[in-house]
Amino acid sequence: MILAQSRKKRAQKLVLVPIGKLTNIALALKKEPALANRVRVVWLGSNYPDPGEYNQENDEGALQFILDSTSVPFEMAVVRYGKPSGTDHVRVSKDEIHARMPGKGPRIRALVTGRNGGRFQTFGDYSVDLFDHIQLNGTPPSRALYDMAAVAIVKNPAWAHPRKVPAPQLVASKWVERPENARTITVWEDFDRDSILADFYATMDRPVLAR
Repeated sequence: MILAQSRKKRAQKLVLVPIGKLTNIALALKKEPALANRVRVVWLGSNYPDPGEYNQENDEGALQFILDSTSVPFEMAVVRYGKPSGTDHVRVSKDEIHARMPGKGPRIRALVTGRNGGRFQTFGDYSVDLFDHIQLNGTPPSRALYDMAAVAIVKNPAWAHPRKVPAPQLVASKWVERPENARTITVWEDFDRDSILADFYATMDRPVLAR
């Protein structure tokens, strides 16, 4: 699917936004190295420059392969658990979801069964149910919208700050800087939580179906 989509004619490069491990993209690049010239990869992952993070740890080999793939544009929307500079900062509370989301989004005819049971016709109502069943953390208790923050900077790069760095290396699950490395990647940090959420709520208030 990645290779087929990348071969279609388009005005700009195909933007890949993996919100999990990088296995499929690394395999596609290995199978067809020319893919690197047709895509831009914006990955949600890592606590760089600190170690750890779920998406990174589940396939460190794939991440290192892409870090060493000299021609593919690679950008990291960092997570940074518990810090204000990563996607972990884009948080909402259950009270906020209850206040802003009921009934929001397009209404479908067929009811869809939710993860925790219940049947829903709008994403807004389903999101309320998800927050009623999800584990919250922090003070006040809240949940980070990691995936949405990563997609948001593709829509509007002004909602975070990009920083070019020489591509580092993962050694025993820890980052090792390579300041002389000619291969650079982009690290996205300092996400504008308020602007990202304001756009999200505005979109849910006035949804436009994709064609």
